[in-house]
Amino acid sequence: MIKKENYNIPGAKGRGMLMDITYDTKHKDAPVVIFAHGFKGFKDWGTHNLVANYFAEHGFRYLKFNFSHNGTTADKPIDFVDLIAFGDNTFSIELEDLHDVIDFVCNGSSMPSVKGVFLIGHSMGGGISIIQTAEDSRIKKLVTMASISGFGNLWPKEAEEQWRLQGIMYIPNKRTGQEMPLKATLLDDLRNNPGRLDILAKAAQITQPWLIVQGDEDTTVPLSHAKELAEANKHAKLSVIKGGDHTFGATHPYPKDTLPAELLDFCDQSIAFFKKK
Repeated sequence: MIKKENYNIPGAKGRGMLMDITYDTKHKDAPVVIFAHGFKGFKDWGTHNLVANYFAEHGFRYLKFNFSHNGTTADKPIDFVDLIAFGDNTFSIELEDLHDVIDFVCNGSSMPSVKGVFLIGHSMGGGISIIQTAEDSRIKKLVTMASISGFGNLWPKEAEEQWRLQGIMYIPNKRTGQEMPLKATLLDDLRNNPGRLDILAKAAQITQPWLIVQGDEDTTVPLSHAKELAEANKHAKLSVIKGGDHTFGATHPYPKDTLPAELLDFCDQSIAFFKKK
C-alpha cells in the first residue's frame, strides 16, 4: 500500500519547510530519493504527487519539500502568499535548506538505516543540487531535470544595474498574475560566493554517477545548458527527451491521473539509473 507521511522541519533562518515522504509499506527501508523543486515551484505542483507515487511503486521512498523561502507557507502550501520570504531568498539559503533535508534523512532518528540518498533537482533546483552533490558524499547519485548551468541565466544581464540601484526587481508569474520580488541580496550572494555558486565549476567536481535529462523543446532552459553541464563533467550521461518541454508535459493544475509521456520517460530513465549497480 502506498502511504505518505508529512513533516515540517526548520530550514534556513528557522523558517519551516513542509515535506512529505511517499513509500510502499512493503518497502519501508527502500532507498530514498529527494526531489528539489525549481524557481517559483513547490512540492505539490502539478504532477509532483503522481511522480512520488510512481517512484514508490517502483521501490523507492520519495521525499519532496518546499524550500524555506519559496513564498508558500504551512497554511497555504500551494500559494505564493509570503512574498517577503520569496524576496529574501538566496542560493545559499537553498543550499542550507537542502543540507538540512539530507541531515533529516541521514541522521538516523527519523528514518533509520539511511546511509545515503539519491537526488533529483529540477531547473534552478538542479543547479542547487549540482553544488550540493559536489560538496556532499551522502549523495550517491544525481539526476538533473532541465537544470540551469548558471544562476545568472535566470534573468537578463542588462537588468542588473537597475536592480542594484533600486535594491529590488519584480518578475511576473504568468500563472498567478503576481509580480514576484527579488531583492538585490540575490546578486550579493553571487558576488560574495563566486566559487561556491559557479555551477559549471561545481559540475566538474562531481564524482558520483550523474544523469542529465533535458527536453529538446524546452524554451525556459535551452538544451545548450544541458550540453554545457555534460561538457563540464565527461563522466555524466546526457539524455535528451524528444518533445520534452521544461516540465516534460506537466502543468499546474494537472487534471489527469496518469503521467504525461515525456515525464513518464524521465521517471523510467531515472528509476533505471538509480537501480543500476
